[in-house]
Amino acid sequence: MCGIYGITDNDTAFIENYLKICKHRGPDGSNVWASDKVTLGHNLLSIMSDPDRSQQPWLTPKGNRLVYNGEIFNYNELREKYKNFHNTTDCDTELLAWGLDEYGIDFIDEIDSMHGFAYYDVSAQKIILSRDHAGIKPLFYAKIDKGLVFASEIKGMLDIVPDARLLDNLACSMLSKTGVNPLRNTLYTNIKKVLPGETIIYDVVSGTLDYAKRIYIRPNADRDYSKSELKKMFADAVKRSAIGKRKIGVFLSGGLDSSIIAYELNKIQDTVHTFTNRFEPAVQSDEDYNSDSKIASKFAKEQNFNHHDVVVSPSEYLSAWDDSIYYMEQPNYNPSNPLYCFANRVLSENNVIVTMAGDMGDELFGGYPKYSNLYNSEEKPTTWSELLTLWMKRVKKGSYPITDNPLDENVLVDELAKCYGEELWNEADPTASYMALDCVAQVPEQFFTRNDYYGMAYSMEGRFPLASKIFMQYCLNIKSKYKFEGNDMKSLVKRTYSKELPAYLLYKEKTGWTVPIGYWLIDEVDGKLNDVYDKVIGKERLKQLKRSQKAGKGLLPQWQVKNWKETYKIK
Repeated sequence: MCGIYGITDNDTAFIENYLKICKHRGPDGSNVWASDKVTLGHNLLSIMSDPDRSQQPWLTPKGNRLVYNGEIFNYNELREKYKNFHNTTDCDTELLAWGLDEYGIDFIDEIDSMHGFAYYDVSAQKIILSRDHAGIKPLFYAKIDKGLVFASEIKGMLDIVPDARLLDNLACSMLSKTGVNPLRNTLYTNIKKVLPGETIIYDVVSGTLDYAKRIYIRPNADRDYSKSELKKMFADAVKRSAIGKRKIGVFLSGGLDSSIIAYELNKIQDTVHTFTNRFEPAVQSDEDYNSDSKIASKFAKEQNFNHHDVVVSPSEYLSAWDDSIYYMEQPNYNPSNPLYCFANRVLSENNVIVTMAGDMGDELFGGYPKYSNLYNSEEKPTTWSELLTLWMKRVKKGSYPITDNPLDENVLVDELAKCYGEELWNEADPTASYMALDCVAQVPEQFFTRNDYYGMAYSMEGRFPLASKIFMQYCLNIKSKYKFEGNDMKSLVKRTYSKELPAYLLYKEKTGWTVPIGYWLIDEVDGKLNDVYDKVIGKERLKQLKRSQKAGKGLLPQWQVKNWKETYKIK
């Protein structure tokens, strides 16, 4: 994993400063390459090969330049397929450079990867920007007076992009109404994101952008269920994601998906390191906030994992807030975000360089009631536009206040349609389309970006076996009728692993990664939080709040927005 940066100018000072700002994305080397028209920079976190042999910007066989952030998980298969590829290293960057030289952007179809890269065709004077099919790796860009600037993180752009510290009303409206922003616009005016699966070509001479290519995982929903086949696909997905030479840690949530990943990883590695959050002191309420950690610990002991409890106190949780806002670069209203930030720090202290998590399992296998409700409904969407409208209505209005004057919902649906085309629409199975839309519009914004930012904050690479191109396509091809037999969520996965996993895992109630934030924010745990209360909500408002989880969750959005605006000097 790495950080990539570029500008269409001979401006080494700007790129060198960017490398310093985002040093956390690569402690194994930093380099700059410049021509009279383009300057590229790269921070390296070496996973696959010797850092001395994998430094970038990479000089391609045909004299072009590549900066690459990612992993190609079918690297070995592609090396075998292309016998004419004369590799000099075991670095997947070299393979990508050769493939782009030989086949252009068509080579992107060949790779099963997570990536954000920039390839500069020196003779044609064109820059190719590309992001992986699932949006696991971030990549941003902006038009400026000098032409184009792009990077893995926004931080270094803010002073060079006009009006960047002004709020973009389109993006803010989407975030306010849905809790995520899957649009091309970011919250920062004039700064855009490369969308999941998208490839953009920028002409350095003319200054034009060509949205040249888009890879979608289509919800065909035409495959019958095979227990043995699905189990093999699970195992293969984990095996592909386990490549490299660095220590792997699994986020063991106590849920089904992460447990399967750890279970399958245990078949191919001598030691599986697992990590689970535990809250101390425990909150006395009707809900046991440590129930999932107890299940995870029990399963880890039975499987002989090397298990670690990441003990989180209220003060540690609150101390992670500033870092979580800084690295995320925007408000993200999930209460678990500081947990991820804190947990990644603990994993880094345990010499973990690569992490695995079970994100996207719910979206592929119908793990939320909204999917089964739609499947069983007699009134299903009949058009792509109707499905997008349904997607927009999934949260309560005003749950995420970032703008006082959000745009009309119909405007946002139209913008969403511009970003995510009808390639995801399956008229015969709208539920499959809903799940596929969540895979590219919800998951990257809510989960993948979070894990990338918080992992890279401590120079760690996050991997998601269930988000591989091969696995996603296979799962979205399975007929929905197999996923929604009865009202039992994720019944397909439970049937597949019914003999391998214990009943307390297979049939536990889905809880999510819940944080006792209400009790921690409202209750003066040790008398040290008064200054936090005063800063965020004020004494009078605090007096009005009852000691409850609901009250704490109500504080969270305001707190996030306030801290983010202060951190990034938003106007």
